[in-house]
Amino acid sequence: MDLITRAKDLATNPHNTKWTIPLQLLGDAILCGLIVWKIPYTEIDWKAYMQQITIYIAGERDYAKISGDTGPLVYPAAHVYIYRALYYLTDSGTDIFTAQLIFIGLYVASLYFVMQTYRQAGVPPWVFPLLSLSKRVHSIFVLRLFNDCFAVAGLFAAVGLWQRRWWTVGTLVYSVGVGVKMSLLLCLPAVGVVLWQAMGRDRAFYQAQSILQVQTLIASPFIIGGLKSYVTRAFELSRTFMFKWTVNWRFVGEERFLGRPFSLLLIAVHLSLLYTFGAGRWLAPSGWSVPDAFDKLIEPPPKEEQARIARRVTPNFILTAVLSSMIIGCLCARSLHYQFFVYIAWSTPFLLWKSSMHPVLIYAICMAQEWAWNVYPSTNASSLVVVSCLATTVGSVWIGTSPYLAAKKDEAAEKPQHEHAE
Repeated sequence: MDLITRAKDLATNPHNTKWTIPLQLLGDAILCGLIVWKIPYTEIDWKAYMQQITIYIAGERDYAKISGDTGPLVYPAAHVYIYRALYYLTDSGTDIFTAQLIFIGLYVASLYFVMQTYRQAGVPPWVFPLLSLSKRVHSIFVLRLFNDCFAVAGLFAAVGLWQRRWWTVGTLVYSVGVGVKMSLLLCLPAVGVVLWQAMGRDRAFYQAQSILQVQTLIASPFIIGGLKSYVTRAFELSRTFMFKWTVNWRFVGEERFLGRPFSLLLIAVHLSLLYTFGAGRWLAPSGWSVPDAFDKLIEPPPKEEQARIARRVTPNFILTAVLSSMIIGCLCARSLHYQFFVYIAWSTPFLLWKSSMHPVLIYAICMAQEWAWNVYPSTNASSLVVVSCLATTVGSVWIGTSPYLAAKKDEAAEKPQHEHAE
């Protein structure tokens, strides 16, 4: 019985993550090395990245004139600078093995950032293995060398800094992540609400300014080369999606997928979910209603009240808000490609845990999701599973973070103490 008790404590006590995290990181680093050694590299976008960088090195700064085999350059300027460095480190992109070693380091660093955000949020050790069990995530990092790997590292590094209340540094890191790939804008609604409640209106406004200033600074050479072409390429919101590459909405059929009504429906659902979570969950530290929030934008609360609100912006709340915003965005995205799974795979375990779902069910959903993202090309069945898992995650975290359930948990936690006192 003593052995069972110890094992249970090892799996459920968040304090034990300080021992399990280093071991998991070491094991995963070895696994990455074995993957590179045994499994052939898969060329998808790396060659195109390097072709685009070659044009950039030659002096071109007009985004409309920078392209590769897979099409035009469609990522913000930080992507260019990162892959310019990789171009130099990998002998003009020809040394794939060195590139893979760099991405192994990036994978381990990214996983460390993710684990630290989980640890700050009080997640128990039994959840952590789910962060290392994805075949698709390993493939995205060390076999495909996608730029999403840098973006997701920036996201979780920023969240970790915010959890430690290093607000400005976290915001700058987040903005650099957005400068790699605009996917991180899916988190922006929650980021804004978090910073506003944690810092107050005026300081949060300066954080927003910092994001814009970073974007302007890193983009300045390309803005000079052509502002319109940079903005429309790097942050293209009207991009035409190809049905054959979609992972998520294939089951609706090509005609409906390409139709404008379906696009407008997804936008409407996205905005509705953001409003619902914003009003019902993300404003929880302040306790404001939506009308109250608008009033506080005009007339901020007194310093004492703001300080009380800021204390309620906990590491757990920050991670919940930011990741729920990301998953809502992924659920409502018209087309997800395989590399998007890096955001989903490292968000889902935490959000399902927050829902208070049974561990067996959490593992089952994560495994179903992993299966669906490894079906290539996607099928009606796999795409239905992808969307179902995302919808389940969004719905379960909404239910699991309800004030009523939180009060019941607190009551259950206090009850044994009262009984012991009696």
